[in-house]
Amino acid sequence: MNRVVITGLGCVTPIGSTVSSFRESLFAGKTGITPIVNVADAPDGNPGVRYKQAAQIFDFDASQHLDSGIVTSTNRNTQLAIVAARQAVEQAELMKHHAPGDIAIIMGCACGGRSSEESEVKKLYLNNARAHPLTIVRTMASAGASNISIDLKITGPTLDISTACASSTHAIGLAFHMVRSGMATAALCGGHDAPLSFGFYRAWDSMRVVSPTQCKPYAADRDGMSLGEGAAMLVIETLESAQARNATIFGELVGFGMSADANHITQPQADGAAAAMRKALADGNIAIDEVGYINAHGTGTQANDATESAAIHQVFGERASQIPLSSTKSLHGHSIGASGALEALATILALQEGRLPHTAGVTNPDPALKVDLIINEPRPTGPTVALSNSLAFGGLNAVIAIKSWP
Repeated sequence: MNRVVITGLGCVTPIGSTVSSFRESLFAGKTGITPIVNVADAPDGNPGVRYKQAAQIFDFDASQHLDSGIVTSTNRNTQLAIVAARQAVEQAELMKHHAPGDIAIIMGCACGGRSSEESEVKKLYLNNARAHPLTIVRTMASAGASNISIDLKITGPTLDISTACASSTHAIGLAFHMVRSGMATAALCGGHDAPLSFGFYRAWDSMRVVSPTQCKPYAADRDGMSLGEGAAMLVIETLESAQARNATIFGELVGFGMSADANHITQPQADGAAAAMRKALADGNIAIDEVGYINAHGTGTQANDATESAAIHQVFGERASQIPLSSTKSLHGHSIGASGALEALATILALQEGRLPHTAGVTNPDPALKVDLIINEPRPTGPTVALSNSLAFGGLNAVIAIKSWP
């Protein structure tokens, strides 16, 4: 089997619309969770929900990156994806070194073009108006993968995975297995979602799981998640091809595991999350004592954080309370289908820098969870293996293992 390394990174997020700005915010603990403003179709731009903050992207103008035809035919969700993909492909010089048919595009997107759909449905229900002829292509979840393929002229296997909050971790894991097995020589993988619409805000308000203040993962006073949007992309390829062209290597993908709780549509189960972590370790032939960091799913809800910590204790036993852990959702929020990709990017940068990001906004970790939560400032680390966890609604769990590159 091929060894698989990461040679390109790209992102558009609430804490940075380039990898360099994302990196700066990540280690400075600069949060992108801010007051909600300018919600389309909402009265006075206010969605009228109990919570007041979300992780929104304010410095992105699609017209500065894409031609008018693409802007017209796509939703913001897809626009973020194309721009982040271009960044990663350019950095890796992917198209110079791999044939278009040998490259896979595997995207994670859970919500599709939500805002476009809501806008058209509103006109339909209120005025019986004809839907815009581009409604379908703006709203389909696979629009990001398809438009990236068209934009970059990549003709290899291309698909979208929609598994709620685990979508992009599943996408990265599948792409990793495809390159490792030789099905593709390289892959562009990651995720994107821009679901912050009037209806989306109101639907989550009804679930009573969004923080009225700000997401505080693993804190004793945690009171819910913070919604977000964004896109993050990785270029991965075989170690052989990367070394042959002297490419910059950001890290090595070494394991992938996935599982289903088969228990409840919204209530997570520790056994399922533990199974996914064990499978990722087994897939990479990784010993328990090799893991030196966990980027937790860490939504900041009572149920998620307690369940995830219980799963970590199942897998790591006595070591569980000694492994440094943080959740970067305290910075970029929970971008649903894109969240795993943003967290994979954060984990890769942490290993590359030798600094583990802290969980911003948390001063009082919950002692009942018995984990080594990184707070206040980043923590230095040596070469190590990290896990990035994604535990989705529906009990769908995905975990990737990433190893620092010398």
